[in-house]
Amino acid sequence: MKVEARGVAVRYGSREVLSEIDLDVRPGEILGVIGPNGSGKSTLVRALGGLRAPDRGSILLDGHDLRRVGRRERGRAIALVPQETRVHFPLRVRELVLLGRSPHTGALGWETAYDLQVARRSMERTDVAPLADRPIDELSGGERQRAVLARALAQEPRVLLLDEPTTYLDLRHTVLLLDLVRELCREQQLAVALVLHDLNLAGLYCDRLVLLSQGRVHSSGRPPEVLRYADLCAVYGTDLYVAPNDVTGQIVVLPLPGEFQGTGAGSGGAGRS
Repeated sequence: MKVEARGVAVRYGSREVLSEIDLDVRPGEILGVIGPNGSGKSTLVRALGGLRAPDRGSILLDGHDLRRVGRRERGRAIALVPQETRVHFPLRVRELVLLGRSPHTGALGWETAYDLQVARRSMERTDVAPLADRPIDELSGGERQRAVLARALAQEPRVLLLDEPTTYLDLRHTVLLLDLVRELCREQQLAVALVLHDLNLAGLYCDRLVLLSQGRVHSSGRPPEVLRYADLCAVYGTDLYVAPNDVTGQIVVLPLPGEFQGTGAGSGGAGRS
């Protein structure tokens, strides 16, 4: 199942935060969405998930305008993990994860044995099974983020949208989460869009990248084609160090302290343009 944005523009009041966005999220592939604060990354993910209808253009789900796809059908197809989830009821982790089965349950909302099995498997894969009986409001930020991912996986979606999913995670759980996302993407041919601020993780885990700048696509392509010294410095407005990683071979991007700004030392022999 594929999600496409065609000529998408989104406006908040008089300000257009996305303009003429064309991209697709393909099965079996992770599309990384990167860019500085305010470039429209979260708005784009919300539009792709049907939470914000575009003011111009269209979002297509397997060729069908997402605005004409029913809410239950959309919930079975698309799962979205937002930057931050507010839970207004004293739910336990198991109850939160079971909410992911809502698009699949009958009119009365009773969970079947299969629903419980899917929820349990989702908690195990996100390392929150030991927290199943803990209230959500007693969890750390990282634990809560993993519980929200488990809820998304419990939807058994074909499209997975993640907005800064590693924000509250320590290094171990960052690797576990992104390894899991990549594994699910390959195994189940999920179409994944992943918003990341960490350009190193984006280059390491994503098959393609879209670099946003002021609400427009500045560049797109494979990580080495997007993580280029001149482009990144221009979009982020600061000098950076850009060079290959000795272990992975992927591009490493690091900020440079003020004393090294403008020295030209940051290109590192990689990503020049």
